Amino acid sequence: MRRRPRPSAWAWPAAVLLLAPFRCAPLSLAADTPERRFQSALTYYNSGQYAAAEQELESLQRDLPRSFDVQELLGLVYSAEGRDQKATAAFQEAVRLKPDSGPARNNLATNLARLGKTSLAETEFKKVVELEPGSYDANHNLGQFYVAQGQIAAAVPYLEGAQKADPASYDNGYNLALAYEKLGRLNEARQEILDVAKQKDTAELHDLLAEVEEQSGDYLAAANEYQAAAHMDPSESNLFDWGGEMLLHQTAGPAVEVFSAGIARYPDSARLALGLGMALFLQGKYNDAVKALMKATDLAPSDAHAYYFLSKAYDQSPDQAGEVIQRFRRFYELRPNDAEAAFDYAMSLWKGKRGDTDAAYLDQIEQLLRKSVALDPSLAEAHLQLGNVYSERRKYSEAVPEYLQALKLSPDLPDAHFRLGQAYVHLGKQDLAQKEFDIHQRLYQQQLAADDKQRSEIKQFVYSAKAGSAGP
Repeated sequence: MRRRPRPSAWAWPAAVLLLAPFRCAPLSLAADTPERRFQSALTYYNSGQYAAAEQELESLQRDLPRSFDVQELLGLVYSAEGRDQKATAAFQEAVRLKPDSGPARNNLATNLARLGKTSLAETEFKKVVELEPGSYDANHNLGQFYVAQGQIAAAVPYLEGAQKADPASYDNGYNLALAYEKLGRLNEARQEILDVAKQKDTAELHDLLAEVEEQSGDYLAAANEYQAAAHMDPSESNLFDWGGEMLLHQTAGPAVEVFSAGIARYPDSARLALGLGMALFLQGKYNDAVKALMKATDLAPSDAHAYYFLSKAYDQSPDQAGEVIQRFRRFYELRPNDAEAAFDYAMSLWKGKRGDTDAAYLDQIEQLLRKSVALDPSLAEAHLQLGNVYSERRKYSEAVPEYLQALKLSPDLPDAHFRLGQAYVHLGKQDLAQKEFDIHQRLYQQQLAADDKQRSEIKQFVYSAKAGSAGP
């Protein structure tokens, strides 16, 4: 559970549930007895010679079928060998022989969890807590089990119980704070983090505290905590989190500094390159943004995010058209059945050679756009641009249906209304044209008054990149 989940992907890593160590009563070794054979098997197990231990224990099992120690150690051997079905049978027998043994039930529960038998595992873990209510291990293991099942609220009481049993436990304390944060219990999360930090101050605690402050709306405190985490441990992840916080609140200059420092340390990080490109775009340094975003696509050729933001920067700075087109061609070749990839490649060609009236060139763009709408008929922007191609070729009767389809899918596209109005003008339908121009003007003013799209896109990128997910 130690790896922190991100806001856009709440997948918690599987809990690490450890088998209880083997304990047995002292054995008499006066002669070549079963006790001496058991000691030999234990020595094999402790030295990692599992096959030899298994052979000795299976022989003992036949001679001592009611020996708790033999069954328990045999279960541990099978488990070490990855033979969980056989381990479970041995652990079940051990529990039958000694039902009040917490370690035995813990081993059985752990094996059941590995086999995906969660209901049975839960029963056994809860029984361990009943047997040992004040035990750190019993509470911690049940809490971790619930975390692995995504039942965070159910995990909290047991993580709290474990922390009460051992207030100095860093791992459990971190996980408890993480659970509080996930549940929105921010004050409790903050206090737990501060308490754990008194025992052991780490970068990941500052990173988690930054998440808490971000959710609390204290963005300056969040930025300070991300900065502290990055200074304590300048990992790629911590540097991205720090820079990402700057991006979220559109403080472009500091974001450029953080991402630039990150790339100097981690030159092969695609998301740091992408973050730098976005920060440069916010600064209005479009040529530099295009360069950084092209590098991001080179480092992660299949990541749709990089191409999406590259297309936005390319809109503002078409000077590097040849290199940009190469990237979008590669993206299309990697994903030939992706409507967005076909669309992006078509638009990169058109933006790069605006004004070129060569028929073969326009044919290529038209074919790509037609493929895009065939792959995804719901892609409004592709219908709009296909209509624009038809208008470019003075095929206004063919353009109008594409504009209408774009508006059916997305009625608030200002450019679609304007282009449709222009097509109507060419077709001599002045009344219809004026209606579209009026709608365009109204929507355009609304868009200027409340344009939060860019902030939303940046937020989506930062959260999904933190989670390691793919493009939009």
